[in-house]
Amino acid sequence: MAGRMAGKVAFVTGAARGQGRSHALRLAQEGADVIAVDVCADIASNHYPLATEADLAETARLVEALDRRVVTQVADVRDRAQLAAAVAAGVAELGHLDVVVANAGICPLGADVPVQGWFDVVAVNLTGVLNAVEVALPHLTAGASIVCTGSVAGLLSGGTDNPQNGPGGSGYSFAKQNVARFVHELAKQLAPQSIRVNAVHPTNVDTPMLQSEPMYRVFRPDLENPTREDAMLAFPAMQPMPIPFVDPVDISNAVLFLASDEARYVTGLQLKVDAGALLATTTSGAPA
Repeated sequence: MAGRMAGKVAFVTGAARGQGRSHALRLAQEGADVIAVDVCADIASNHYPLATEADLAETARLVEALDRRVVTQVADVRDRAQLAAAVAAGVAELGHLDVVVANAGICPLGADVPVQGWFDVVAVNLTGVLNAVEVALPHLTAGASIVCTGSVAGLLSGGTDNPQNGPGGSGYSFAKQNVARFVHELAKQLAPQSIRVNAVHPTNVDTPMLQSEPMYRVFRPDLENPTREDAMLAFPAMQPMPIPFVDPVDISNAVLFLASDEARYVTGLQLKVDAGALLATTTSGAPA
């Protein structure tokens, strides 16, 4: 069904590239106008480059090419005041706010990551989610949707919290586990206002975060300087379906469903888009 987001405005964090850009474009394809924010700067403990202002400008160009309006802002999700100003500016131009996609995240894996990496990833991946939701909440009304990005890797025991992944891996798991908990608890609080809160938990996604030297080393610790081609041999071990990763649009389609009125009575959901990655550690929940 086309036009599932017609008349809606979506606030997307981490929108300059990767999953965030994909979410912004998928929502715009279905009729949404977009408030797109990104830090557009590197973080020292995160040993792969983050998005740039040029990336954010390209997201804006792509949204406008879909004949939708977009307001961009360089803002750090760790800074609540910056986010509040970005949302206020977007609402002032676009008129209202209906959807929050709290997506911004980093993944500073590796034994060479300092302890500061633990704090940095928690600040971005958990505090950044809380900040995005909190500053958006005064603008939301009944029927609004909040979608938070979790992670299958963060929920797997021995996943990113494996000691070989260093403090950043531990912090990543801590952050994503608590995003899941946050979604569950906030959904209960906002249900009486008919505002929905859900999480999407991806497996490996083909983005610059995955396609990076630190991630190649995580998947191929047997090699000193693994390449993309080396990692491609190991990526499929993450999930039982025979794929190395999912595409960003696979996650965006889940975000679109949760953001749309098709999911008007869906709240508190932990939606796994994981090609079966968590099947080995979960049950059907059927009564004994």
